[in-house]
Amino acid sequence: MRNAIVDYAIPRAKLADAKARDARYKSTEATAALVEQARRSFTDLSTTGEGGEMLLFLLAERFLQLPQILCKMDLKTDGRMHYHGADGVYAGVTDSGILKLYWGESKIYQKVASAISNCLSSLAPFLVEPEGESAERERDLVLLSDKADLSDPALTGALRRYFDRNSPLSNRVQYCGVALVGFDADFYPSDGGKAVSKEIETAARKELEGWRTKIGNRLSAEKLNLFEIHFFCLPLPSAEGFRDAFLKAMGLRNES
Repeated sequence: MRNAIVDYAIPRAKLADAKARDARYKSTEATAALVEQARRSFTDLSTTGEGGEMLLFLLAERFLQLPQILCKMDLKTDGRMHYHGADGVYAGVTDSGILKLYWGESKIYQKVASAISNCLSSLAPFLVEPEGESAERERDLVLLSDKADLSDPALTGALRRYFDRNSPLSNRVQYCGVALVGFDADFYPSDGGKAVSKEIETAARKELEGWRTKIGNRLSAEKLNLFEIHFFCLPLPSAEGFRDAFLKAMGLRNES
């Protein structure tokens, strides 16, 4: 994850400019500067959820092939402050030209039920609220109209049509979600213990049905049953340990 911080936190256009400058001067200075800029954009707060948000980015882009088109890290004015909006916006376009906007949400909690409940209650307003200036997604949509980070021609065209309110194709959009929940799982060995990876996998698959039930119940409670939502479940030895390890890996907390 640490090695992907520039991919996550720096807009593609800015990274492309840095690479072009380095190629021109046969240097790595511009790209190295972006690494430091990206690192400084992360908070050092012990309660940070940015590790989960970055992991959601990696899973969405690499496994779902959904490019991030709006990153909250580039919008922060203070490294210790959190941007109030979705944990990133991702996008895709169908063969028929329908734009699919995926609002991202990540929660890393000790309890699986709390992680699922808080994740979907945070995601729900971006999907279910009626169109209008007071909708939760409106701020992100305004930012998208100006700051969308695009590299795919088909996606660029679909997004331009969406924001052209004079176009009859501007309503060809579908709001979706992509979510990640991390939580403590008791099938990992205790500190200093060992386990066979296959046994951990088997235990996780056994627990999966329970997680699916909790997700289904919460989807119904939030009236999200009819929305397309990609959901990642991340059982962890320790949610607190994940946050601590992330801060250390980022150089935001001293090794101890």
